Amino acid sequence: MLSDIIDVLADPADGSRLTLVDEGTRLTSETGHSYDVARQGYVTLLSGAGSKHQGDSAEMVSARETFLAAGHFAPFVEAVSSAALDAIEEAGIADDATATVLEVGAGTGYYLSHTLDTLGHARGVGLDLSTAAAKHLAKAHPRIGSVVADVWQGIPLQDHSMDLISVVFAPRNPHEFARLLTEKGQVVVLTPAPGHLDELREPLGILKVEDNKLERMIDQASGLLQLVDAPQAIEFAMDLDRAAIAAQVGMSPSARHVVDLAERVAQLPEEMTVTARANLTRLCRC
Repeated sequence: MLSDIIDVLADPADGSRLTLVDEGTRLTSETGHSYDVARQGYVTLLSGAGSKHQGDSAEMVSARETFLAAGHFAPFVEAVSSAALDAIEEAGIADDATATVLEVGAGTGYYLSHTLDTLGHARGVGLDLSTAAAKHLAKAHPRIGSVVADVWQGIPLQDHSMDLISVVFAPRNPHEFARLLTEKGQVVVLTPAPGHLDELREPLGILKVEDNKLERMIDQASGLLQLVDAPQAIEFAMDLDRAAIAAQVGMSPSARHVVDLAERVAQLPEEMTVTARANLTRLCRC
């Protein structure tokens, strides 16, 4: 809930602190700005200029909910949660203390919920540009506060307020991450690796993963964040039927590019073995 994270939120206009007022229906800042809390429990904290980027549609969010709930990406979820636990332990945060976790591009809250359950006493900020996603985030877990914001703008959180930042197949802003991390905080990043879902690329025309995606991510963080250890390669096979394949593509950026997705999926075998590939990277300010 927003009340669990109100102390780390910041006015997107000037970074001042926010307070819940009017029985939790509105946030006001120290400088007099006001932000309404949606009836679903999330708040939109965008600058006055709004965003130049496009969040996931309701259809994309629904497809993500369907695909992830079926457990197809369970090894990814387990890897992210395990890395989060390692990061919190290395930060020296006691088991009975409250860690604060931000997930950027948190979507339905599936990964963040698992992370919070793994960490026990942690609280989470679920940040996404999509209002459809924010509605899911607000009800995904009792210790998640749901915020609509743009990672490419100044993230509306207080300096050095995050013990952990997780990014799963979502945009990264290393300048903001470095500002937000506590002294011993870490960023856990899961990026798709070359060959991810390759069995679907030709028949469905979905987007290809860049060959140098991991190296480019590390290079962009240079001077701000550094590697904690070597990136971990994760690879596993999934047996997917047509409905699962449609949901997987429907939740991804390819959903905006493949105009005849249903027709293409109908031409696939009833079930396919598809390979998931990603790299898990931990970064810190240390």
